[in-house]
Amino acid sequence: MSLFRKIFGSKSDNKEEELKSGERGKYMPEIKLPIDEKFTINFKANGGKFLYCEDLDEVFQSLENIIQENHWEDKKALFIDSNLKDKFKNAGLTTTNKISDSTYFITTCENLIANDGSLLISSLQIAEKKLTELPPNFVVFATTSQMVETIGEGLRGIKFKNKQRIPTNITTIKHFKSSDEKDFLSYGSSSKNLYLLLLEDL
Repeated sequence: MSLFRKIFGSKSDNKEEELKSGERGKYMPEIKLPIDEKFTINFKANGGKFLYCEDLDEVFQSLENIIQENHWEDKKALFIDSNLKDKFKNAGLTTTNKISDSTYFITTCENLIANDGSLLISSLQIAEKKLTELPPNFVVFATTSQMVETIGEGLRGIKFKNKQRIPTNITTIKHFKSSDEKDFLSYGSSSKNLYLLLLEDL
């Protein structure tokens, strides 16, 4: 540091203090975040609750914590996917096949969309039901390998995986209930109280 700078101080130092760390010049290239970090930031911004699990035991423990937190011990869980119901058969859940009897819905998804923090789902998860017909509380079981950058990438993946019969009723869940339920951005959409149980499989 120069002698003058020590004596008089630097204007640029003061300017640097004023600049926020998030501000960048408009011609600077965008910082490329890893896909998992981008998804997590956007998902939480949408109001979703995220639980990272390293194995299935952690998934079951996290589900138990969700049930206790919401006082759902005597409430019924809805499963549409029979394979998922079988996977959770030892979780001690009271289940039902009727939407009207259920308090929360346990499902999987097609993909986790990083660039907007949404979940891509299809008839394989929700049959031909509309989101508004399903319970307001969702617990989604997904894996880290299901993360994709964009909805387009997710749609291509659905087409590739299901060459014989492409599922119908493809939609995204993007708005989750947050502290401000009157948020104008989610007006008119079917918002859900959503928990994501994300299992590490990579």
